[in-house]
Amino acid sequence: MSNSKIVAIQMDPIESVDITADSSFVLGLEAQSRGYQLYHYQPQDLAFMNGLLTARVRAMSLRMEAGNHFTFGAPEVIDLGEVDVVLMRQDPPFDMSYITATHLLDHIHPDTLVVNDPASVRNAPEKLFATLFPDLMPPTLITSDVLAVKDFRAAHKDIIIKPLYGNGGAGVFHVPPGDDNLNALLEMFAAISREPVMVQAYLADVRKGDKRIILIDGEPAGAINRVPPDGDVRANMHAGGTPLPSKLTNREIEICQSIGPELKRRGLIFTGIDVIGDYLTEINVTSPTGIQEINRFDSVKLEARVWDAIEARLI
Repeated sequence: MSNSKIVAIQMDPIESVDITADSSFVLGLEAQSRGYQLYHYQPQDLAFMNGLLTARVRAMSLRMEAGNHFTFGAPEVIDLGEVDVVLMRQDPPFDMSYITATHLLDHIHPDTLVVNDPASVRNAPEKLFATLFPDLMPPTLITSDVLAVKDFRAAHKDIIIKPLYGNGGAGVFHVPPGDDNLNALLEMFAAISREPVMVQAYLADVRKGDKRIILIDGEPAGAINRVPPDGDVRANMHAGGTPLPSKLTNREIEICQSIGPELKRRGLIFTGIDVIGDYLTEINVTSPTGIQEINRFDSVKLEARVWDAIEARLI
């Protein structure tokens, strides 16, 4: 490897990213503009032997040019302990493969700065991490106990059921009063996974939008409001939600101030939280999105702020 600054990006295939929406893409562009040599690899390209963590990578250059947004070099194996920064940016599912990658990256962090801190990512799965702040959340139940779910529904009437480790709005169901599908849904979840489900009181404010707030080093940096399509409760952009410009309310500032110090303490430099009405619903620490939408709405460049926070740790 050369003596230039080096960032290795652990992410999904660069070929398939939407360059107008992908946060990892603009983080890579910003690193490139700062003089970093970029390398791309996927989690399955990691190898650990005799205390050495390597990855089969390809040198990469990026361009904001539709249909021609990247160029790859030839595959090569590099020692990740010799690079400056690893961006851990592959999308969930947060499964054992994801967890294994965090354990492997533990071997090089913090001598090689991994963003976000791999141990903190492992210990803060999105939906579970939010439960550290119960006063900020809507009524919430995590269980595999069918009777407990039925008791929760009896108490709250209108509920949402979702997989504990899902992402992008996949598998999220609204079960209103009188809906006879609860048993079938619970049977389906049990057949798919041994994991508990998350059950929450339905928040009617979701019709007004599900706010995505980006925090950089524990400080709120911007927000978008994602409005679900007609006939759907899911506001995730992967599920057809429409992003709209938004400013933070006093309640949202209060939520950020409550969780921000813990994010910073854990080395979670780039995070995204979801807020519906007055309630925190998730804290996204794996590969949060929203940078490009906020950039366009607010005329900012959040990827530069993320890299400022990263480079402050390299000094």
